[in-house]
Amino acid sequence: MNLIGVVFLGLAVPSIFVNAATKDWWETASIYQIYPRSFKDSNGDGIGDLKGITEMLPYLKEIGVDVTWLSPIFKSPMADFGYDISDFFDIQPEYGTLQDFDNLIARAKEVGVKVLLDLVPNHSSDENEWFIKSLNKEQGYESFYVWHPGYPDPKNSTNRLPPSNWISEFRFSAWTWREERQEFYLHQFLYKQPDFNYRNPAVVQQMKDIMTFWLKRGIDGFRIDAVPHLFEVEPDRDGVYPDEPLSGETDDPNSYNYLKHIYTFDQPETIDMVYQWRQVVDDFQKQNGGDTRILLTEAYSPLNVLMQYYGNATMNGSHIPFNFHLITELNETSKAPDFERVINEWMNAMPAGRTANWVLGNHDQRRVASRYGVEKIDLLNMLLMILPGVAVNYNGEEIGMTDVWISWNDTVDPEACNTDPEHYEAVSRDVARTPFQWDDGTDAGFSTGSHTWLPIGLNYKQVNVETERKYVRSYLNTYKRAKELRHNTKTFQDGDFKMVAINENVFGIERSLQNQDTFVMVANVGSRLERVNLGSLENSLDVMEVVLSSDKSPRRIGDVIRASEFILLPNEALYLRPKA
Repeated sequence: MNLIGVVFLGLAVPSIFVNAATKDWWETASIYQIYPRSFKDSNGDGIGDLKGITEMLPYLKEIGVDVTWLSPIFKSPMADFGYDISDFFDIQPEYGTLQDFDNLIARAKEVGVKVLLDLVPNHSSDENEWFIKSLNKEQGYESFYVWHPGYPDPKNSTNRLPPSNWISEFRFSAWTWREERQEFYLHQFLYKQPDFNYRNPAVVQQMKDIMTFWLKRGIDGFRIDAVPHLFEVEPDRDGVYPDEPLSGETDDPNSYNYLKHIYTFDQPETIDMVYQWRQVVDDFQKQNGGDTRILLTEAYSPLNVLMQYYGNATMNGSHIPFNFHLITELNETSKAPDFERVINEWMNAMPAGRTANWVLGNHDQRRVASRYGVEKIDLLNMLLMILPGVAVNYNGEEIGMTDVWISWNDTVDPEACNTDPEHYEAVSRDVARTPFQWDDGTDAGFSTGSHTWLPIGLNYKQVNVETERKYVRSYLNTYKRAKELRHNTKTFQDGDFKMVAINENVFGIERSLQNQDTFVMVANVGSRLERVNLGSLENSLDVMEVVLSSDKSPRRIGDVIRASEFILLPNEALYLRPKA
């Protein structure tokens, strides 16, 4: 980050900005994920909470956020930090109360930021009353979860063997034995997260009732977790579940990657379940009015499967089937043709009339600045903002937060804790979940307590909101400037899209719209100087004006270049428009 410059006094709104309210609110939205445990602590206990989020809602408006998605805040034993829910209708006490939640929603409406909740439909906590009732075979709950008696162990008459070889995402068998019921239950994640049985209509209705409960409290939709795991193949007439084949990817029999998950992942019934959930939010909007309520679905699935999530000729599906390809298919070594391929693949695969989306990071991945390198922070944020459709950010990406090294003793992520001191770093998600860096004071302004639930990043003195507000070319202000262009120009909202790899290291993006200014992004993802000609972007004129530049650029807003030949520094990115 370049901290050399004048004090930032605010971004002027240039004449190119126009009212671009031609689409539904979500179709060009900027979505910002908050990890509540790490965003802002209001009471000094070292854990973020709802009052902290409420306090900081004006900051979301400042950086141009349309809607925020909150990772789970429901009541939970916190075995997987909220993704193990013991009560879907209440708030985890360390985050606050239902009244605190209602206050957050009311304040968000005042500020003008919409709120989505993280729905976790695949499983609950084993401390949920529904699981306890199912464990005891109480009437109506006998088959609320997936149970199986397993098989006798020929080597030990007092032991039972699991129903199949299925492996959990968090390592080891996906089946756990319960003496009380004399059966195994399925859990595709942690053993304390038993899977619901979606072949039971009562489970399907229960999840719809949960959605309606929170919609009535004023939320604007849901991000739906782990959708591909909802269904597993039905057992045969003898009650036998088939074993999954070996993948050949690893020799570790406890690793999730040891098997091909053909019976527990992306089962065909999953798509219909998403369509049913879409009907819930659509019906609620019809009955209650107001803006569209939306669904975001999490699925690391093949492209052809993700396209089905959008819906078909007769049914609507997810508004936003998350596009993780900027995470899964690109990294610090990717070349310009890789960027072109990954982005154009999604654009070309989308069904007609649907909306693209681009996810740069989330709570399960290493931070963007650590995956791609800090030198590409501005470049990637500028890329996200010029792409058509919905932009999804994880908190901290706008200021360039990086992964924080966490010792084995400080590690709390269950996925990492299921390994050992030699291997935990390869899978730990703690590194991207550390407290948000607000200022250079105590605990980076996150908390006033003596201890935070995860350590603060060592770079918080330089990388924080208050420091970056002061400098024109900070990561934060480049992000805000790009967001302003995205929000307020007709071309960014509705323009045609073209992307090409100009050479091995340079790509160009053109957004054009009749009777509006054309905008071009050009970026050098390589490590050497590049001589560039924008002739392959057919609408580009020769004389171009710089609208925004990354921190790696010597150019400033208003500078003029000749599109037929100019030099780009390594990791330099520019927004350009034809010079009037």
